[in-house]
Amino acid sequence: MDEREGVAVTDVSSAPRPLSGPDHGTRARVARLILEKGPITASSLGERLGLTPAAIRRHLDNLTSEGMVEARDARPTHGRRRRGRPARVFAITEAGRDAFVHAYDDLASNALRFLARTAGPEAVSEFAQSQVADLERRYKPLLDAVPQEQRVRLLAEALSNDGYAATAGQAPAPGGGDQLCQHHCPVAHVAAEFPQLCEAEIEAFARLLGTPVRRLATIAHGDGVCTTHVTPRGDGASGEDGTPASMKAIRQRAGGSVHQKDV
Repeated sequence: MDEREGVAVTDVSSAPRPLSGPDHGTRARVARLILEKGPITASSLGERLGLTPAAIRRHLDNLTSEGMVEARDARPTHGRRRRGRPARVFAITEAGRDAFVHAYDDLASNALRFLARTAGPEAVSEFAQSQVADLERRYKPLLDAVPQEQRVRLLAEALSNDGYAATAGQAPAPGGGDQLCQHHCPVAHVAAEFPQLCEAEIEAFARLLGTPVRRLATIAHGDGVCTTHVTPRGDGASGEDGTPASMKAIRQRAGGSVHQKDV
């Protein structure tokens, strides 16, 4: 036991040890911050958590040896390469994500396979819609009570409270808008096989925010973060099929990437 920080250090096992609550203990706080903000440097982690370089290094060494995080060379910004040794950043691993997962993936996958086999793919879609209906019911009063420009931020907070480690910010893409990032997905492994879960979620986001949204990346597809672009309010001019004109232009330029889902 580390008396100064109250962190228990145990032997490394072959399987990742579940974190007993994402915010319990310093080790879990480090892992969660890497999940939300990574890839991130050790110095940035120490500053955000108020830990000394020696303390943050000890926790990073433990998490790395357990397979929860991995160290990488930082990518040069704007194509510029610094002289000397590249900066090191830390990112969450698949095993690290699994430590935050509390769903029974195998049971859920088997149940959905059975549903698809006995009742057809439409039944899986109906199940996915029913799953997000509760989320939408709980979130709608919260979002309806605030101005439109605050809804993406409030949605991110609500998702974080439900374990999705979500953040919101201005979208870097041309045309403006907001970007909603979910750094954790409790059902990522199931959604990889049944994309209806992701589709139902993104449709719920569009209804909650009252504007078209577009899924750019998903953890289920192997991306590091589930990223959703939120169209600026008022940019909803649409054609005969109801798709916003700006979304059509983006889709044509992108060539219809499988990661994109316009709603």
